Amino acid sequence: MPPFPTAARAALGDAQLRRNLAHATGTIRAKRAAVIDELEDWEGLRQRAARTKDETLAHLDEHLLTLEASLTARGATVHWARDAADACRVVADVARAHGIRDVVKVKSMATQEIQLNETLAEQGISAWETDLAELIVQLGDDLPSHILVPAIHRNRTEIRDIFRDRMGAVGRAAPDGLTDDPAVLAGAARLHLREKFLSTRMAVSGANFAVADTGTLVVVESEGNGRMCLTLPEVLVSVVGIEKVVPTWSDLESFLTLLPRSSTGERMNPYTSTWSGVAPGDGPQEVHVVLLDNGRTKALADDFARQALRCIRCSACLNVCPVYERVGGHTYGSVYPGPIGAILNPLLKGVGQDPATDALPYASTLCGACGDVCPVAIDIPGILVHLRGKVVDAHRGDGLPKAEAVAMKAAAWGLGSAARLGLGERLLGAAAGLWRGSRAGTTRPVITRLPWPGSHWTRARDLPVPPRESFRAWWRRTGRDGGAS
Repeated sequence: MPPFPTAARAALGDAQLRRNLAHATGTIRAKRAAVIDELEDWEGLRQRAARTKDETLAHLDEHLLTLEASLTARGATVHWARDAADACRVVADVARAHGIRDVVKVKSMATQEIQLNETLAEQGISAWETDLAELIVQLGDDLPSHILVPAIHRNRTEIRDIFRDRMGAVGRAAPDGLTDDPAVLAGAARLHLREKFLSTRMAVSGANFAVADTGTLVVVESEGNGRMCLTLPEVLVSVVGIEKVVPTWSDLESFLTLLPRSSTGERMNPYTSTWSGVAPGDGPQEVHVVLLDNGRTKALADDFARQALRCIRCSACLNVCPVYERVGGHTYGSVYPGPIGAILNPLLKGVGQDPATDALPYASTLCGACGDVCPVAIDIPGILVHLRGKVVDAHRGDGLPKAEAVAMKAAAWGLGSAARLGLGERLLGAAAGLWRGSRAGTTRPVITRLPWPGSHWTRARDLPVPPRESFRAWWRRTGRDGGAS
């Protein structure tokens, strides 16, 4: 994917995308606001959850060892994965050990992060998404664009066409006469997926939470496909980010209240599945848990920005972000889009190496809405500014100075001398008479087009026309008495 500024410019030209996003995020925002207003102390709840996460992250090593011991005692096999390659290798090894060529998947950000589907495909193993939105994305040979609603950029007609054209090539075909009625589309997906559930011997999942003291993994979802994956297959492999751990079962209460209200605007999730290792004669008889680092310890080392690891993947920050609503998730070039993606990606990958990653902290207006709605009180705007500083620091040794650095040096030179400043004011005042443009619907005089390098600014923004008379010239002309009047 190109860096965010390039991708965003292309996305802004897609009117259908903007309509789809505005409709979907507006609906979710309204539902969220209604269910949050029902609670007397929402702020107290989010602060309690934030403290729980912070205290857990401060002693993460201890809680992870407790989780490993609890899972092992309950019959699960625990694997530690330093990076994406380690995690994918474990999943592929388990599949090969059982001669399995097809696996079903529960919607999982962690497995998308490590590109598990693509890696398994290279080894001849097919991974089938069972979440409805993920199924749409997979059949459409597309990329997710939202944490919670990966196909948010698609409308009903587009989904009907995808089902009609692609389902038959990978399993049960869509029924004849398929319409774009939501119930009809859901029925077609149900029949297609049921065939997968009943014929596949291995499932792969993530986990929303991992309870250390009981060795319990938790998945919340809305469709029941997750429960099918977690109970029907013989073998289950769960890939879990190490930041998902919570110390005790009672710690779940806050998060299971915050998550559904913040994500889908519901009071509780329709399906909350928990499992602890192996239960003889019930569910998968071989359970593997892959504890994934993949940059999380790097984020943990940043004393201020580590709070990003509190994230419970609710997507509330995406649904209020004016930038995300206009350009969609693909522009971020990552499985984590929106405001949370703009901080998680640089933290997990590091800055100063990849232009696309370095651009993400700037993909924000810093309006603060994302921080206000975050259910675990992550200071997203503060971290964005923090990371912008790190990006600048990472490029201080570059051979060619950036345009911003040249502009700042020029400004420092001009502002450092009263004579130079006065000359600049007179030149700008004289040039102001050349600009007569104004934006349609306003009388405010603005500059809508400048020659290079000023064209980089006016391609996306207007520039106010400078006054013909500077303040100092006005002061000299009118004097103190004139100024007071």
